[in-house]
Amino acid sequence: MKILFAIQGTGNGHISRAREIVPLLQRYGEVDLLVSGTQAEVSLSQPLKYQYHGFSFVFGTHGGVDKWATYKIMNLPQLWKDMHSLPLQQYDLIVNDFEPVSAWACKLQKTPSVSLSHQCSFVSPKTPRPSRWNYAEWLLKYYSPTTYHIGFHFEAYDSFIHTPVIRSEIRALEISDKGHYTVYLPAYDDKTLIKQLNKVNDVEWQIFSKRQKIPLREGNVTVLPVSNDGFNQSMASCAGLLTGGGFEGPAEALYLGKKVMMIPMRGQYEQQCNALAASKLGVPVVHHIDNHFNAHLQSWIADDKKIVVDFKDETAQIVDNMVKQYARPQPILA
Repeated sequence: MKILFAIQGTGNGHISRAREIVPLLQRYGEVDLLVSGTQAEVSLSQPLKYQYHGFSFVFGTHGGVDKWATYKIMNLPQLWKDMHSLPLQQYDLIVNDFEPVSAWACKLQKTPSVSLSHQCSFVSPKTPRPSRWNYAEWLLKYYSPTTYHIGFHFEAYDSFIHTPVIRSEIRALEISDKGHYTVYLPAYDDKTLIKQLNKVNDVEWQIFSKRQKIPLREGNVTVLPVSNDGFNQSMASCAGLLTGGGFEGPAEALYLGKKVMMIPMRGQYEQQCNALAASKLGVPVVHHIDNHFNAHLQSWIADDKKIVVDFKDETAQIVDNMVKQYARPQPILA
């Protein structure tokens, strides 16, 4: 069997989840990997068959998307060319994690594909989102359209939605509490975060930064470049995680029994939805770093309430069911 696994390369969550799923897919045959997007620091262990510029956004420094930088890196003619030139007929199964080039190539070539992603959970109206309709619903629906859907979210809101993929390397971590707080807020400038966190000077902060290439220390704040192992070790030994409105990072922190506070990106609808869903579990959500931010941090640090989650280790079974249900039937040899 030959499988194409197409992965979104904006942010680190998609690649992190793929690190768990790729070896499982390889049990069933030859797997070609496709990545599009430009904003991930985490990489896969396996070589890529296809790497495309894709269609992705750029993190800003004030809590939102840098729209001008996003516009400047767009290359719609190349995106159109890549969609039309991607060879798909050789594959018995095409799996997609919110990746637009292969999704639209499948639409154009009338080839079935299956979503294995967090974003496809929004196909269900039962998935939490703000009551007021947002134009970004259109983006979630048409950015990476597929034939079939297998979704992940904080809870199984619908029959095709599962609880988060918690990577084996996370499940195997030795958990402790050394008192520091891990920070991943890529939509904020490091200087802004340092200034705010220095105000809470009775705890240690470890910021993982997309912009810092070497470790930096200012007061009680350490700024580190993003790395998979470094971040995992920091999170395993932290008291809590201060992060954006992503999905994989908060899910892994909750699995490890850590406190989580979320600051979803402004203007990023999916992150607003994720934060709403997390708040229903009891995760505090702050929407701005402003004059009240210090009080929010102090309250969160002082709160020892633990959120108990049940994220079962069922990824292998999900992949097995997907392959059996959606792969093109293999010919029977005489």
